[in-house]
Amino acid sequence: MNDQIRISPVRLIGADGEQVGVVSLDTAKERAREAQLDLVEVAARARPPVVKIMDWGKYRYEQQKKAREARKNQHQTEVKEVQLRPRTDDHDFDVKLKRARRFLEEGNLVRVVLRFRGRELRRPEVGIATLDKMIEATDDIARVEQRSNNIEGRRLVAILEPQATA
Repeated sequence: MNDQIRISPVRLIGADGEQVGVVSLDTAKERAREAQLDLVEVAARARPPVVKIMDWGKYRYEQQKKAREARKNQHQTEVKEVQLRPRTDDHDFDVKLKRARRFLEEGNLVRVVLRFRGRELRRPEVGIATLDKMIEATDDIARVEQRSNNIEGRRLVAILEPQATA
């Protein structure tokens, strides 16, 4: 920008966006000074380099403002967890299902964790059936991203992600 630009000649773009043409660096600096604006290099790799006359402070402020707006409008996806047991009762299962569906509708990932305790490990098929029931009940709004088929440390885990609405 301004005096940091070293290569001459340069392709100059005016303050209103019209292309002036290839001019010497001194001429470009003089035109920027006359307009009381900055001379900013926009394409350094081009030969000759492209420079533009603009208000650098205003341009930087506009870029920061756009970045703030973009950050404000973006949605952070979180991983929400729903915990089950192999013999979770029907009503409790429905409550957990409703919570998982709400999380998915909000656009979050849902980790369904099925924990085994004590003798429940003797009948792992009961736990697998409960996990399958949860996956089946949410298959209209979610798809399985990851699922463990064998019991790892007394738990079965499935991660559900919301389906893309097209």
